[in-house]
Amino acid sequence: MSYQSAIDHLAAMAPELATQTGQTRRKFSLEEVATLLAALGNPQRTFPSVLIAGTNGKGSTAATLASILTASGLRTGLYTSPHLARPNERIRIDGAEISDADFAEDFFRVRAAGQKLVEEKKLAQPPSFFETLTAMAFLHFAEPAIEIAVLEVGLGGRLDATNVVDPLLSIITDISLDHMEWLGNTITDIAREKAGILRTGGTLVTLPQNPEANQVLGEVAMSLSVLGVSAVPYMPATDPRQPVETTSDQAQTATQPVGNASQQHPYKVDVLGQSIEVASPLRGAHQHRNIALAIAAAVELAISHGFAVTPKSISDGIRNTRWPARLEAIRIENAHNHKTTEFILDVAHNPAGAWALRAGLRDMLPGQHLGTLIFSCLRDKPVVEMAHILFPIFDQVIFAPIHSSRATPVRDLLAAAASTGTPAFAASSVSQALELALEHAEAHPSGPIVVSGSVYLVGDVRTRLLAKTAPAATPGQSIERVGQLP
Repeated sequence: MSYQSAIDHLAAMAPELATQTGQTRRKFSLEEVATLLAALGNPQRTFPSVLIAGTNGKGSTAATLASILTASGLRTGLYTSPHLARPNERIRIDGAEISDADFAEDFFRVRAAGQKLVEEKKLAQPPSFFETLTAMAFLHFAEPAIEIAVLEVGLGGRLDATNVVDPLLSIITDISLDHMEWLGNTITDIAREKAGILRTGGTLVTLPQNPEANQVLGEVAMSLSVLGVSAVPYMPATDPRQPVETTSDQAQTATQPVGNASQQHPYKVDVLGQSIEVASPLRGAHQHRNIALAIAAAVELAISHGFAVTPKSISDGIRNTRWPARLEAIRIENAHNHKTTEFILDVAHNPAGAWALRAGLRDMLPGQHLGTLIFSCLRDKPVVEMAHILFPIFDQVIFAPIHSSRATPVRDLLAAAASTGTPAFAASSVSQALELALEHAEAHPSGPIVVSGSVYLVGDVRTRLLAKTAPAATPGQSIERVGQLP
């Protein structure tokens, strides 16, 4: 079977989340995932894992930790979600996406196993989209076996398909209100779901955060005799915007400003008895917490589990992290007037992410005027709250349609904008949204065009922009690309 056939079948699979098309909400069940994996030979048992849950930052933490482990010479699997352009992005070994051929082979192997289990009445329903991709990741990581996997939880934790593994470490990033229809209406409820990734006698890596979340995590950890590892020692001790002396040419290259974005200055922390330079291409002060969690996890893997992680590999891995669409800047040359326009892409999709984006823009563009925000979001997001966080700092907002049955209706987006007093327009397509934003940028020179609010939107825009750019280095954070828009 072909790769395209695999993609078509995958797209037709039942989603985990309810929609407005009459589909029944799917029941989450680890038993069903376990049954599927047992039929596939339990590939998840052939390698050790680190499991990461949280509301915001878990993808950045996962990408940073995986980069550190790869820099340590370990064959490292990384499983993340969602994807920006292609589902292959979710499954990586040492930074390389699963090939189309392997993707198709693993998909049809999982599909055949699922169909047989349904026929034998061992499964009540075929595997879902996420269950299938998770099983595919485990198969890919097992053949040949990797040395360690870094797994990002998809939704919640307790009943997420990734939670079938027995992790060496569990990492919990910042918790806030999101996916309340499925996880609960309070921080306490959501934190309890996230804490479902903890194991009796296991290890939790985390940072102090919301008091309600702290209390729940502490209670669950104590009840399970979990060892707590704090990432606080790996937070910057001083204002990271103050530069430190560095002799690393690589670090200087990695932190060069893109367009008008200010430099992400490196800072020093003590790791495994040595002082190292932390020079991450991931922008925004919120990333310091994610990086600290990755460092703490890497140190724990070295000390308690004997992995060959060193101060140098930690520093190198942080520097080489690639995690696009997080305050990512892309510069495009207009084919008509040869003027360069800068875009900043960020997948902020909930209020906490919106605040992080706003703070990041302030730090990257101090005192700079912002022109256009291209925005869309899913209907289960608090669009009015996100609007009041982001919209007032822009001249205008342009709403672009996204290809999802869960998209927020345009009338609701316009109403949210009206409540902020920010001029807003609804584009008929993503292409028209880009055209309108570029016209405004030409008539009213200002800061970069910002695209945010939905992974679907950001992924679509990013694909369009990169298709028009000249060949460049490996796609990553804050890498300048100059191309042409028609």
